[in-house]
Amino acid sequence: MSASPQFKPSLKLLDATMVVAGSMIGSGIFIVSADITRNVGSIGWLMAVWLITGFMTVAAALSYGELSAMFPKAGGQYVYLKESYNSLIAFLFGWSFFSVIQTATIAAVAVAFAKFTAYLFPFFSEDIIAIDLGLLAISRAQLLSIVVIATLTFINTRGIQSGKIIQTSFTIAKLLSLFGLILFGLLFFNKEVWNLNWQNAWELRPMNTDGSFGNYTLFAALGAIAASMVGSIFSSDSWNNVTFIAGEIKNPQRNIGLSLFLGTLIVTVIYLLTNISYVALLPLQDIAHADKDRVGVVAANIIFGEAGTIIIAIMIMISTFGCNNGIILAGARVYYTMAKDELFFKKAGSLNKNNVPAYALWLQCIVACGWSLSGKYGQLLDMISFVVVGFYMLTIAGIFILRKKRPDAIRPYKAFGYPILPLIYILMGLSFCILLIIFKPNFTWPGLIITLLGIPIYYAVKKKSTIAVDA
Repeated sequence: MSASPQFKPSLKLLDATMVVAGSMIGSGIFIVSADITRNVGSIGWLMAVWLITGFMTVAAALSYGELSAMFPKAGGQYVYLKESYNSLIAFLFGWSFFSVIQTATIAAVAVAFAKFTAYLFPFFSEDIIAIDLGLLAISRAQLLSIVVIATLTFINTRGIQSGKIIQTSFTIAKLLSLFGLILFGLLFFNKEVWNLNWQNAWELRPMNTDGSFGNYTLFAALGAIAASMVGSIFSSDSWNNVTFIAGEIKNPQRNIGLSLFLGTLIVTVIYLLTNISYVALLPLQDIAHADKDRVGVVAANIIFGEAGTIIIAIMIMISTFGCNNGIILAGARVYYTMAKDELFFKKAGSLNKNNVPAYALWLQCIVACGWSLSGKYGQLLDMISFVVVGFYMLTIAGIFILRKKRPDAIRPYKAFGYPILPLIYILMGLSFCILLIIFKPNFTWPGLIITLLGIPIYYAVKKKSTIAVDA
């Protein structure tokens, strides 16, 4: 009899690091600085928002290292929550992950790919309706996004090696292209623009559509920072995807934690340098009011002239294609582990002949394509940022819980800076969530509702499993 399919550890440290970095870098770095600038109204605070987000991301990644070394299993964060708390908390994460967090992110990244493809091939414009169903109008960009999602899903059903090749090659390509953009931005450094941007650099104020400035109270200013961070956090998210594929990483006790640190640090540095290049090229008003918020396109046009738009479009196509590959590859492993715990569709807990969870991959594909057609993924991702940070806080708090519950457990790696650094992250994350509740309630309650809907679903699934066992 042939052995049953099982995960094959085949990803080295470089591959794991490319999963981290590649899953983080999509189209956000080319766009969200415009919205941040409108919220904070100054260059100093624009940079501060990216720096705060970067610090939180690296701090969280360093903390996750301890958990990844303790539980080097497929499912990552889902497993950590189950071990720290219980299966209900883990299920709520998995439910939110499947229903919105991962699938809507896949949709958003795929549509971004399609929108920028239209710069090269106008046939795929988001303004051209391909199918009009009355209540639902589907653009050519949306159809292309579905093709991309389905194609990457199919490639990843062919085995981890196929996904690995795409992930590593595309991530290296986009890192090099971003470094190139940063280098050219510094070569075209405009001293006059730079000096002008840094005047009144630390005045935190709202910027109006006509370019004038308003005023914040002290408390409202904190709310503006939190609102600004929704975009930067989304752009820096998905770094934890590498934990989901722990079963396919060589020496996971060492390489997962190290890849988390290296990947998040690389991306944080790149994001800061990219924003420095924007500040060196574009006046504050141009950053804030770039056409469709596409700051990267405006900067590239200054460097490369009319060809800049095409260059950025190609960069974003490479970036989003590689980003989606990493997200698609990793997400299915969470559903696989949930199915093994009898908390998801049973078939999702099986591997195909290529040792990958093909059924889980296709389920994820269907939901992501649905979000692509809905056109609502952008709003959902804003709403879910609150939930994402909430689950990060719970996971990191799990380090404290496990240190008390299992003091003698083997810990090949201990959280860097424990207990100070994990505690700082929890406090910063809590502040972010509280400020969003106060100042951006529309960014909080929908995500909470989606998550809490998982409670009756959990008990229904558990009841069904109990009945099946009794039968």
